[in-house]
Amino acid sequence: MLSFIIKRVGQSILVLLITGLVAFSMFTFVGDPIDNMLGQERTMEDVERLRQQLGLDQPFIVQYYRFLEQAVQGNFGVSYRQGRPVAEILLERAPATLELAAVSGIFAIVLGIALGVFTAIRRDGVAANLIMSASLIGVSLPTFLIGILLIYLFSVELGWLPSFGRGETVKIGGWSTGFLTESGLKALILPSITLGLYQMTLIMRLVRSEMLEVLRQDYIRFAKARGLSDRVINFRHALKNTMVPVITVIGLQLGSIIAFAIITETVFQWPGVGLLFINAIQFVDIPVMAAYLMLISVMFVGINLLVDILYAFIDPRLRVAA
Repeated sequence: MLSFIIKRVGQSILVLLITGLVAFSMFTFVGDPIDNMLGQERTMEDVERLRQQLGLDQPFIVQYYRFLEQAVQGNFGVSYRQGRPVAEILLERAPATLELAAVSGIFAIVLGIALGVFTAIRRDGVAANLIMSASLIGVSLPTFLIGILLIYLFSVELGWLPSFGRGETVKIGGWSTGFLTESGLKALILPSITLGLYQMTLIMRLVRSEMLEVLRQDYIRFAKARGLSDRVINFRHALKNTMVPVITVIGLQLGSIIAFAIITETVFQWPGVGLLFINAIQFVDIPVMAAYLMLISVMFVGINLLVDILYAFIDPRLRVAA
C-alpha cells in the first residue's frame, strides 16, 4: 500500500511540473505587460529598466525556474496591476471561491446520488422518467447560459435572489464568510446551482447506470431469494458496490467545480479567484495568472490523489495489485 501511495505522489508531482511548464509558456502569447504598465510617454530606457526589474529580460526557462523556486516558499511575486504580493491577493479572494465550490459540490454529490438511486429503483415510474428527461438540460446547456436563465427568472422576473455579488460577509480571523448573513446565503444560491448543475446531472446518470448494472448481478438475486427487504438490498448491498467507480468520477467533478468556477464567477460577478484571473488576463498580469493556474492544478491533482488512495482502501483488489 505504501508503494502505491508513493507512486501516486510521484505521478502527481510530475503532472504539476508539466502543467506549470505548459501554462507558463502560454503566457508569452498573451501580450506584453509593459504596454499596460507604462504610459504613452514611455521611453525605450524606461521599458528596458522595467523589464530588468520584473525579470522579463531573462530566458523563459530561467523565469519558470525562478517562479517555481519562489512558489515553493509561498511567494508568487508582485501583481503588475495592483502592486501587491500575489499571495496576499489570493488569500483575500480564496474564501469566496472555496465557499462557492463547497456548496456546489455538496449540492452536486448529495442530490446526484439521491436522484440516481431513485431513478434506478423506480426506473419505470413517471417521476423517474421526468427526472431523466430534465437532466438533459443540465448536460446540454452551457454553464453561462444556465446562469443567465436563472438570473432572468429568479432575479429579474421574480426578484427573489440577487443577480450579482457575494452579499454581506463577516470576517472571522483572516477568513471572510457569507454563511453567517442572510444576504450572503441568498447570494450563494444561484451561482451554486449554476456551477453544480452539470456535475449533479453527470453524477446522477452515472449512479443510475451503475446501480442498474449492480441490480442485475447474481448476488442481488441471491439476496432477494433469502428474503432480504428491498431497503437492505438497495442501500446496503447495491449502493455500496455502485459507489466504487462513482467515487473516482466524483473526485474529478470536484476538481472541475474549482477549475470551472471561473465561468460562474464571471456571470455573477462573484469576487473570487476566477474573476481575478479574468481581470489578470485583460491586464496581462502574469504573476497572478501563473499563481492561479498553479493553485488550481495543485487542488485538482490533490483531490484526485486523495480519491486514488480512497479508491485503494475501498477496493481490496487495488491493494493486492499494489
